[in-house]
Amino acid sequence: MDGTYDVKADALEASFDAAARADELAALRGELAAVKARIDAQAAAATRPALAATGVKGDASPERRAFVDEYLRRGADSGVKSLAGTSPAEGGYAVPREIDEVIDSTLKAISPIRAIANVVKVGSAGYRKLVATGGFASGWAAEGAARPATATPGFTEIVPPMGDLYANPAASQAMLDDARFDVEAWLAGEIATEFARAEGAAFVSGNGADKPRGFLAGPITNEADGARAFGTLQYVPSGAAGAFAASNPQDRLVDLIQALRPPYRQGAVFVMNSATLSAIRKFKTADGAFLWQPGLAEGRPDTLLGYPVVEAEDMPDIAANAHAIAFGNFRAGYLVTERAETLILRDPYTNKPFVHFYVSKRVGGAVSNSEAIKLMKFASA
Repeated sequence: MDGTYDVKADALEASFDAAARADELAALRGELAAVKARIDAQAAAATRPALAATGVKGDASPERRAFVDEYLRRGADSGVKSLAGTSPAEGGYAVPREIDEVIDSTLKAISPIRAIANVVKVGSAGYRKLVATGGFASGWAAEGAARPATATPGFTEIVPPMGDLYANPAASQAMLDDARFDVEAWLAGEIATEFARAEGAAFVSGNGADKPRGFLAGPITNEADGARAFGTLQYVPSGAAGAFAASNPQDRLVDLIQALRPPYRQGAVFVMNSATLSAIRKFKTADGAFLWQPGLAEGRPDTLLGYPVVEAEDMPDIAANAHAIAFGNFRAGYLVTERAETLILRDPYTNKPFVHFYVSKRVGGAVSNSEAIKLMKFASA
């Protein structure tokens, strides 16, 4: 009797095992089908065109897509966050980060001073920076002698003047309705070009009235470091009124370099316009070698006496008493402040049938360390 029961139990257990294996096989087939479906979906997405039917890049974020399609093209407010909860007519809209980064990168590429200065993002209308005007004093003493107090450094507050930099480009509504018109790229390009033009002039010679104060707008003297007042730049004469010295003009460029203290020479650059650089490129050493050397590798800057040359067309031409050449470490010497967001206001009413895009950004600038920048004045002394 026991043997009969054992045979029946083994057969029943074998049938249960077969059913379990069948369930496992079915589950495995289901998982494989799901994986194949995901692979097919990814392959299909990879073959889609870069631009969707609306003219917005296919990989754009929902915020960016809503901003371009809903607000820029049609003026609708849905899906767009207003600045600080204010109405669009009062405060405008904050440009999405992707577009703002395109503007910033283009600004750095075509705004020469911004590319070499210290750029700080600020969250308020004002920005202040403390600068120490002297180091800590020290002294010597015998082993058992008293240690009197030493002098402490002084501090000066730097407050870069700020102003609203704006652009107001326009496009027809027909252009905005055309899905093939890349309104995002057009608007970013227009803003960057206008902002870079205005910034270039302000960072060099701006008077500080609702705009940055340029490094040529402050007081300038021939006094050396330690003797002149804080915030005053030093100039080195060229050796002749409105020109370089008749003999060995390159020597004055060497004097300009050596006027800058060694710690600031690391990262220092020459700044001048194309006309000034044209004259300097003809300078040669005694053995006939040019002082100016082109960058031999892609992305490497041209150099003058071993230092990079930055062409800034807002620098003055060579003329009597003009400060036409600057040399220094602008990362340490000039401070650019800007609000993090670029604001935009769509205006379809002022100039029908065109739609204007009023774009603004708060930007400031000032000399932060007057020892880090030197100038060449085209004068005999």
